[in-house]
Order: sequence, then structure tokens, then C-alpha cells
Amino acid sequence: MRTGSEPSTARSPLRMRFWLSLWGLTWAVFGTTVFALVGRPGWAAACGVLLVIVAVDMFMILRHLRQGPHWQPGRDVPPYEPDHGGKGR
Repeated sequence: MRTGSEPSTARSPLRMRFWLSLWGLTWAVFGTTVFALVGRPGWAAACGVLLVIVAVDMFMILRHLRQGPHWQPGRDVPPYEPDHGGKGR
């Protein structure tokens, strides 16, 4: 059921995005280190760029989490207005 208010009340799974970013950050650090040690500067640079992108994404996720309910409403806040029984609203 669509209510028409989804864009203004949509919620992002920030905690899941945080853990996925942490996983990506770990692998990017690992890849940068390993490729630098084995003498593959191109791959090390690619992993370094990925490391920067993931770090910026993680910073934004943490910023949104710290902003509180404005960005991450609690479980008691419905994701959209409930249907009041009317058609075509």
C-alpha cells in the first residue's frame, strides 16, 4: 500500500550500513597493506581510494546516527501514515 508520503518518512538502515562500512574499511586497509607489501602499487592505490571512500561514508553514517531520531526514528515511529480506509487519497 502506498500512501504518497514515503520520501518524507523513509528510514535508512544506518546501523546495518555502519557494520557493512566497517567490514569494507577492514578489507580496504588489508588490501592496501598487502598490495603495497607485495609491490603492486596500482592495486594498492585502488584499495587506498576505496579506503578513503569507505571512511567518508562511515563518517557520514556516524554523523547521521548521532543526530538522533531526525535521521533514525525509533521502532515506535511508523514508517508512513496508516490507511484510514479511504480510496484514492
